[in-house]
Amino acid sequence: MTKKIKNEKPDKSPEGHFDGPAIIPPKADLGAVFDQEGELVVDVYETKSDFVVLAAIAGIQIKDIDISLEKDMMIIKGNRCEPQTHPDKKYFYQECYWGPFSRKIILPENIDIDNADAQMEKGLLTIKIPKTETA
Repeated sequence: MTKKIKNEKPDKSPEGHFDGPAIIPPKADLGAVFDQEGELVVDVYETKSDFVVLAAIAGIQIKDIDISLEKDMMIIKGNRCEPQTHPDKKYFYQECYWGPFSRKIILPENIDIDNADAQMEKGLLTIKIPKTETA
């Protein structure tokens, strides 16, 4: 089961003035946050001939993505590593998710999984699975 990270965002700093959004919860809660996984956002659609899954996954190569099947589900997993930045950075906003992610997608019955194809171009993962002829 995938979980989403909950962000605690106090409106004001302890001194009473606005100090920007607080993205990371207090240190006591960090273990719980880092044990969770991000959920991959996808578009799923069909064409006349294919079942298609499209996901924007910037900053990762297709060789680092695991696409597998489990019964009637496709499971997409990966890990988006945070780019090296300045050690004393102070965020104004931190909305990008860095770390492990996954997504489970229920597959229809009328597909030919043996001829599935996955491609990555400009940060877009496209998985096409041909449909089979229905009786």
